[in-house]
Amino acid sequence: MNANESNNDTAPADGTICLDCTLPAELAGQRLDQALATVYREHSRVRISGWIRNAEVLVNDRPARPRDKVAGGEHIRIRAQLPAATSLEPEAIPLAIVHEDDAILVINKPPGLVVHPGAGNPRHTLMNALLGHDPALAKLPRAGIVQRLDKDTSGLMVIARTPTAHTRLVAELQARSIKRDYLAIVNGVLTAGGTVDAPIGRHPRQRTRMAVVTGGKPAVSHYRVVSRYRAHTLVRVSLESGRTHQIRVHMAHLNHAVLGDPLYGPRPKLPRGAAESLRSTIQGFRRQALHACALGLAHPCSGEPLQFEAAMPDDMQDLADRLAADTREHG
Repeated sequence: MNANESNNDTAPADGTICLDCTLPAELAGQRLDQALATVYREHSRVRISGWIRNAEVLVNDRPARPRDKVAGGEHIRIRAQLPAATSLEPEAIPLAIVHEDDAILVINKPPGLVVHPGAGNPRHTLMNALLGHDPALAKLPRAGIVQRLDKDTSGLMVIARTPTAHTRLVAELQARSIKRDYLAIVNGVLTAGGTVDAPIGRHPRQRTRMAVVTGGKPAVSHYRVVSRYRAHTLVRVSLESGRTHQIRVHMAHLNHAVLGDPLYGPRPKLPRGAAESLRSTIQGFRRQALHACALGLAHPCSGEPLQFEAAMPDDMQDLADRLAADTREHG
């Protein structure tokens, strides 16, 4: 989805969000609140509907109603108050900070850390940790988080520290200009890299899962082989889109599910004749072996191109080392 964005350079620091776009023609026929929730996925449809009712959204410079149908091509201007995150309790949870300045934070999230509070995880989340690090993030939605990683996926995330940075980072994500690469250890031996271009949507029967489905949202993943082992492959995956569980779903679609994936993976493959230590390591790896290893973006204030890299966490590196040693041993 590419909306033509032009963001306000003087967005105030009081929690006000300033967004401008031209609605894509492909949204024609949708309700206004539905269309804007598609363009601005980081904001819920309920929140957007409230903005529309409060006349904080102008369509071709005029107020509108949430149920109004769009034709595509309308100019949208949003000047709205962001919801604060003050209901969350700041917590002194250590953060692995890769980069920090007045506008952004880049962190290396460990596996096992939940990003957003939710049912069963009201505390001890990344949002709590961010508020503990910088209480001013309470002025921003989700404490400045503009991208998501699953609980058991590790790696790099960018956090906005001001409304202007938030607006511009969201625009970069929408324009697919933020580069995101992942390392994954998958079941089976891939002979070559390739591209998966397959739409992703909610699984028709198992609603907690995503799946490649007709009519799903477009999703494209490019992958290349980094290392081959006897029964597994280390791949580097670059995303064009950012659908829920995209890499996990796409690799499972190729019949090369991410090792340890509790939702999309089969029982882990064991190399024939593997040592007991390797067998125990594979069977004991209880999370998806997936790590966000690279992040590239334009700084939201200066425009400077920024590139960040993060090595695999210890558990995933140990797994890769053991698989490599087993491959060398069995030549």
